[in-house]
Amino acid sequence: MDWNSRRLTAIIENALLEDRATSDATSYACIEANQRSTGTIIAKQDCILAGIGCVARILDIFAALDGAVTSHYDVTTHPEIFDGIRLHKGQSVAVIRHNARVILSCERVILNFLQRMSGIATLTRKFVEAVSGTKARILDTRKTVPGLRMIDKYAVRCGGGQNHRLDLSDGVLIKHNHIALAGGVIPALERAHRNRRGSQPIEIEIRTSGELEQALEHGAEAVLLDNMSVEDVKQAVARCTQMERRIPVECSGGVNLENVRAYAETGVQFISVGALTHSAVAVDMSLRVSSA
Repeated sequence: MDWNSRRLTAIIENALLEDRATSDATSYACIEANQRSTGTIIAKQDCILAGIGCVARILDIFAALDGAVTSHYDVTTHPEIFDGIRLHKGQSVAVIRHNARVILSCERVILNFLQRMSGIATLTRKFVEAVSGTKARILDTRKTVPGLRMIDKYAVRCGGGQNHRLDLSDGVLIKHNHIALAGGVIPALERAHRNRRGSQPIEIEIRTSGELEQALEHGAEAVLLDNMSVEDVKQAVARCTQMERRIPVECSGGVNLENVRAYAETGVQFISVGALTHSAVAVDMSLRVSSA
């Protein structure tokens, strides 16, 4: 993850501006201007870490916004602390040595990034572990917080999942509304083959065995089985394996930690789970500050 990229810089800058971090009335009123302190980020539960690179970058961008911050800072982590590792309750994530006002002013923004991203990574790892030993891969969706898709999808990767489409330009996925407006599965596929850009794969969402047959007969290059039962998915996978060409099969809709293993054992290659990014619970972390 390139935390220096323009897009991530803009995301962090907006977060600091939203919190008016450079106008922290409480820290200004209570803390001496030149006081130094040490802040330790602590994991308060077992989790998968994601977003550790944001800490130093937030401090850098705060300094650029403030203009008056010139004091040296240091962010240290143990060599074994990096995105994707499993943290245990009480474990130190990072230690910040900096101006006390700055640490307090950036505290919430730092924790918001780390807690959200680690929450997504932790939930993703649970799904990945649930399908271990099968051929199924866990995918995310575009159900991300507006403006935060880059970090949400990075967190999924930290948890061992894979990214589906990053945005609408990233492949052709014909969904129910496209099918309805195009006049059915067959005309939707015909138009997609005529109009797609380059060699973008054409995937189509199907709900019934009849739609599956139409999709296979008219050039679908991948199928997304939407809200199908485990038995129906198993039959659809078996049908796709009979094709001379390889047809990747994805399923989605109603998948949770209780049934994801059953879906994976049907032989499906991909399982997409919107909950990874729209329903992940933030991990509990804290930042404990002491005098330097």
